[in-house]
Amino acid sequence: MTLRLFVLGATGRTGTQIIDLALARGHEVTAFVRSPAKIMRRHAALTVTKGDPLDARALGEALTGHDAVVSALGPVSREAFRPSTLLAECAASTVSAMQRADVARLAIVSAALLFPERKLSFVFFRWFIRHHLRDLEAMETVVRATDFEWTIARPPKLVDSPDETYQSRSGTYADGRFTLSFRATAAFMIDCVERDTHKKEIVGLARPKRGAA
Repeated sequence: MTLRLFVLGATGRTGTQIIDLALARGHEVTAFVRSPAKIMRRHAALTVTKGDPLDARALGEALTGHDAVVSALGPVSREAFRPSTLLAECAASTVSAMQRADVARLAIVSAALLFPERKLSFVFFRWFIRHHLRDLEAMETVVRATDFEWTIARPPKLVDSPDETYQSRSGTYADGRFTLSFRATAAFMIDCVERDTHKKEIVGLARPKRGAA
């Protein structure tokens, strides 16, 4: 079944993988971006629309007629260390746009560091990117307060790799290797929308440990 997917954060490293995989699977994709020139991909099923993710009205107009929103919005690296409410504000505008456009399905990327793990690495990195995590937590609060069929994906540190393998655990940290590829995260996002799974769930993602089935 062909879906019409509306992608936010489409110029980022996860977003570009979402577009690539969605087109490969035969879906129609709209990339809603501030800078259309950054998307070099050309495909008959890909529409690139210029817009600001903080503009709920423009989002709603562009979103009408789609089946789901797939959001991989995130700050550039240098902004992750500064206080910000950008992701929470983008979530609020997305929610408003979905209401306007009568679209109920949302898959959105967050971070595994929001799970209450006590490992030393978790404690350190929670402190190291604490401003970004506060914004992510606020973003999740906005999403969870809705009646939409949302899925919040919490992957670990993301890396460049062609590997699409992932493991997922609903409501808890997925205890695997503490890196996951951008492509595997994108695969999970599309999988849960295609299969209509993980509705109103926070899902921990990880790369399976070596030797795991």
